[in-house]
Amino acid sequence: MTQFTEEVLVIIKRIPCGRVMSYGQVARFAGNNRGARQVARILHSMTEKYDLPWHRIINSKGRISITDARYAAIQRELLISEGVEVSEEGYIDISIYGI
Repeated sequence: MTQFTEEVLVIIKRIPCGRVMSYGQVARFAGNNRGARQVARILHSMTEKYDLPWHRIINSKGRISITDARYAAIQRELLISEGVEVSEEGYIDISIYGI
């Protein structure tokens, strides 16, 4: 496992309940300003194995970016259950819920 991957896992695990981060923010904190897509791949391949709170990761525009409607709905409900306000369109106010 690369150092970047290890850092990404630690950062995602530390996102508090009721807060969100963007893929790009995670990448920057992990030391790669251009690693947002890598963060997405890490989430996709390692969420189950490392029990990552995947639902706390959104895009840089403050929106749920999962295209599968079923999983987007799950992400929305998980965030709402943590007290995050999510619009019907999947928007989250980063100024309130972001890190």
